[in-house]
Amino acid sequence: MAYKHTNSKGVTYYLNSKNVTLRGGKSQTIYYFSKDDRKDTGTDLPSDRVVNENPRNGFLTLKRK
Repeated sequence: MAYKHTNSKGVTYYLNSKNVTLRGGKSQTIYYFSKDDRKDTGTDLPSDRVVNENPRNGFLTLKRK
């Protein structure tokens, strides 16, 4: 089950993750929010991250603790 967060505007977003390969060959995990629940990329909230909401537009991002 993917982590879900409802922002101050009442819109529910689901956390997704994806492993990408950078130009230098290094592998990195990226996290992003979507409005729909994606079964293949849905993920739980990592223990070293917290959800941050932009107060102006309600956009969600992840920050390291």
